[in-house]
Amino acid sequence: MSDLNIKSWDAADRPREKMMLKGKSALSDAELIAILLGSGSRDESAVNLAKRILRDSGDLNRLGKWSLAQLMEYKGIGEAKAITISAALELGRRRQALSPEKRPWMRTCSDAYAIMAPYLEDLPHEEFWVILMDLKSRLISTSKLSQGGAAGVSLDVPQVFEAAISAKAKRIILCHNHPSGIPNPSQLDIELTQRLIDAGEILDIKVVDHLIVGEGKYYSFTERKVFGSEIPEN
Repeated sequence: MSDLNIKSWDAADRPREKMMLKGKSALSDAELIAILLGSGSRDESAVNLAKRILRDSGDLNRLGKWSLAQLMEYKGIGEAKAITISAALELGRRRQALSPEKRPWMRTCSDAYAIMAPYLEDLPHEEFWVILMDLKSRLISTSKLSQGGAAGVSLDVPQVFEAAISAKAKRIILCHNHPSGIPNPSQLDIELTQRLIDAGEILDIKVVDHLIVGEGKYYSFTERKVFGSEIPEN
C-alpha cells in the first residue's frame, strides 16, 4: 500500500513536518499519537494505527484508562511504544491538574471538581482523596488517602483527619471516584460522609463537601443539600 511509508508523503502531511510548518495545534489527535509511535507496522502506517486505536478506545479520555497490555495488543506496538503513549497521556493529565495559582480559592463545588477530575476520571479503580484548605477555603494541598478496586475503596476516619491535622487544614472536601462513570452515592458513601462530618465537628475541622467523580460529571453532597454543608463565599 502506497501510504504505509510516511517518508513518501508530502512534507506538509507528515506529522513531524506538519508540526514544524503549521504548529502543534494543526495536528489531529491521531497525528500526535503517530509522532509518539514513530512507526507503524509493515501493514499499517503509524497514522492509520493511531486512528484505529482512537476509534477502538472511543477518545483520548478513554484511551487514558487503557493498560500497557491493551496497547500492546496492536501489531506494531511493543512495550516501549506502549509506555511512551501511556506516559504522554499521564503528562497531559498532570498538566490539566496544575493550577496557575499557587493557592486557588475553593469558592464552588465545581472549583473542587476541576482540581480533582484530572486525578480521578480516568481510573479503572476507586481512590479516595481529600482537598485540604485553610480557614478561608484556600487550597493547601490534595492528598490521596486510599486505593481500592473497581467495586469500592475502604477508608478509616482517622486517615482523613491525620492528613488534615498534619497540613494544619481547617476545612476539607472529601473526594472519590466511581469507575462506572455514574457518580450517584451509595448508602455506604452517605454513612461515611456523615461519620466524617461528625468527627470533623469534634476536631473543629469543617467537612464542607463530598464529591463523587464520574465520567465528565460529579455528585456534590453540598449541591444536593444532603447534610446542609456549604462552601463559604469568601
